[in-house]
This record gives sequence, C-alpha cells and structure tokens, in this order.
Amino acid sequence: MFSGFTGLDIEVNGVRLRGRAGPDPHKAPLLLLHGHPESHLMWHRVVPALAEDYFIVAPDLRGYGDSGRPAPSPDHSTYSKREMARDCIALMEALGHQRFFVAGHDRGARVAARLAADAPGRVIRAMLLDVAPTLDMYEDTSLAFATAYWHWFYLIQPAPMPETLIGANPRAYVEGVMGARHAGLTPFPQEVLDHYVSGFDGADRARGACEDYRAAATIDLEHDRLDRAEGRKIEPPLRVLWAEHGVIERLFRPLELWSNIARTVSGHAIDAGHYLPEERPEDIVDEMRDFFIVDEP
Repeated sequence: MFSGFTGLDIEVNGVRLRGRAGPDPHKAPLLLLHGHPESHLMWHRVVPALAEDYFIVAPDLRGYGDSGRPAPSPDHSTYSKREMARDCIALMEALGHQRFFVAGHDRGARVAARLAADAPGRVIRAMLLDVAPTLDMYEDTSLAFATAYWHWFYLIQPAPMPETLIGANPRAYVEGVMGARHAGLTPFPQEVLDHYVSGFDGADRARGACEDYRAAATIDLEHDRLDRAEGRKIEPPLRVLWAEHGVIERLFRPLELWSNIARTVSGHAIDAGHYLPEERPEDIVDEMRDFFIVDEP
C-alpha cells in the first residue's frame, strides 16, 4: 500500500507521531495530513503516483491512528490546530526539511491552514480538501449544517461521555460517520477501514479525536478571531477543493470564505463526496501536480 516507504515513529513537540514517509528524501517534500475519523492510510490511493515527484510525509495527527495521545489540558490547547501545526514543523525539521508543500483533508486541512497562517516561511503552498474556515462554519450554523455534521456538536460535549460511548463500539461510530456520506463505505478497503476503527477502540483512544473537536470549538476559534481582528491573512497560496456532493458545496461558499482570510486562493468542486482522495484519487493527483510546482523556491 505504501511500497518503498519507511515507517514513521518519532517523538517531536512532546508527542510520538507514527505514519509513513518516503520513498526518496531528495525530492520536493509534501506533507499529507488526514481527516476524521481516519489516519494516514487515507492517502493510500494517491501516494504511489505522488511519490514519483515528491518525498511524501504522511503522519497520523496527534490523537489519531497510531500516534500519541497527550493528556488534555483544561483549555484544550494540547489539541489545538496551532499545537498540531507545531508538530508538523518539528516533524519536517527532523526529516531535514525547512520548507515544504502541505495538503490536508478535513481536520488535516484545518491544521494545514493554521500551519500556513502561523509559519508562512515554512509552507510553500497549501491545498485544503473539503473544508470552509472553522470560524465561519460555526458562526453560520443552521439546522441543515448541525444535522449533517452532528458529530461536530457531539464530540465537544464534556469528557468522558462522548469518548466512553464511541470507545465502547468504535465500528458503529466510524462506519456510521463515513458510511452516511455520498459514496457510503464503498471507497474504503476493509483493512483500511479496520485501521480507522482501531483508532477509536476504547475511551482512551477515542479521547484524542474528541479533544481535537473540543479545541476547534474553543481555543481554535480564539486564534481565528484574533487573526481577523489584527488583519492577519494567510500568505502562502491556497488551492481549495471541495466535494460537489457534500456539505461544503451545499451550505457554504468556500472560495469566498477562504479569500476573506488568505491572499491567494484558487479552487473548485470535484465530482465526488467528502473523501476526495479515496473517491477520486486520479483527480487529486492531477490537482497536486498542477499546484505543487516542484522547482518553486
């Protein structure tokens, strides 16, 4: 599935990150950040082609997959997108790369956006898959949005209720969330789906994802509001792609919303559901090759 890649198992920024990297560290570095409720395996259909042009780094985010789950802090900052972005910087430095491309899906796209905002000198370009800005999505919450993205509001409930219930039957949760989307469970091989489920097996493992969402509804919003109050914009170019058959297309205006907080934004909808790299891998590979220009300084 990741032929020629090596396993990642490295402690950075106070957390142990696991995943895959490779195969050629001399190629242009491309950091791939997964979404919820997945792991780095979500990129398995795109990495064989991308590895022809890039050195791929695909970690499990803190709190997900096989990566570490640090003890939560009262203000949820341990799982803020800012802290996850710091993980990424430290990881890429440990692998010998000061500047890199980054693409993120879902939660990983929110980490990628914060990374580009906080460390523009590190990010050459960033691709965000099927997200609108977190602050806009919460502030524009409607019945339709809360119904479609019910887990946004379930996972932020106080511990230990959500993680206890999810951890008791992780397959019901993971397959329920993923199977309810446009393509159902068809795009996901059983071994990949099983790995996603294992990331939520027991309250202690499920807690990482809950803290990710608790941070998104608290301290991440504080960081976003402060950026806007101070007039800060994301400097690296963004490519925003979203699902034609998804919530972002139906309820938000992604290009307009990202253009409000970033200097340079391009993008369009893809004929797919939420899980773009798994549903339309050829399209995503083409988009990345077009956007992540190998010889760009």
